[in-house]
Amino acid sequence: GMCQRRYYVHSEPEAVAHNKHFGLTDLTPGVFTPWEDIEQGSDLLFYEGLHGLAKDDAQGIDAGKHVDLGIGVVPVVNLEWIQKIFRDKEERGYSAEATVDTIMRRMPDYIKYITPQFTHTDINFQRIATVDTSNPFIARDIPTPDESFVICRFSKPKGVDFPYMLAMIPGSFMSRANTLVVPGGKMSHSMEIILSPIMHDMIANKKK
Repeated sequence: GMCQRRYYVHSEPEAVAHNKHFGLTDLTPGVFTPWEDIEQGSDLLFYEGLHGLAKDDAQGIDAGKHVDLGIGVVPVVNLEWIQKIFRDKEERGYSAEATVDTIMRRMPDYIKYITPQFTHTDINFQRIATVDTSNPFIARDIPTPDESFVICRFSKPKGVDFPYMLAMIPGSFMSRANTLVVPGGKMSHSMEIILSPIMHDMIANKKK
């Protein structure tokens, strides 16, 4: 298939890379790049962002109808805030206070538009910490993968080979009939085990 794409510029290093790619000099953090055609012969379109399953009936928006496989990747809220505060400070030079202001300003949209999308995903990967994150605004560090678990929730568990996953992912266990729990340090490995056969079937069925 064919389509067009563009990128949101988050930081100065991204601005430098995109200016070089597009032959421009005026791209700065906080703007979108120009649209460009994707390469021909693509079998799969992968979209990563906040609004992949956005839905607003009043405005006639339903992004999910274009999606074959919806995947949610999100930490619990306090852990998400810790990660955002640290990322904004390290990568963008923001103060903790500025990031908290951003969190507060975006909260209504987060509740109305972001959170509901995870109800419509096919698979959710949610990281939870096993250390105290009760006050994310004074946290001194981000909990490590080994200090967390990942909750893998399947909206349609019928046909999912959970015994195979349990055998292939050390330390994993089932907490519900549709929920696999894996050690945080095994998240990438778990996503590979879970998603590889799904992606293989999608491509194979596309070519039939």
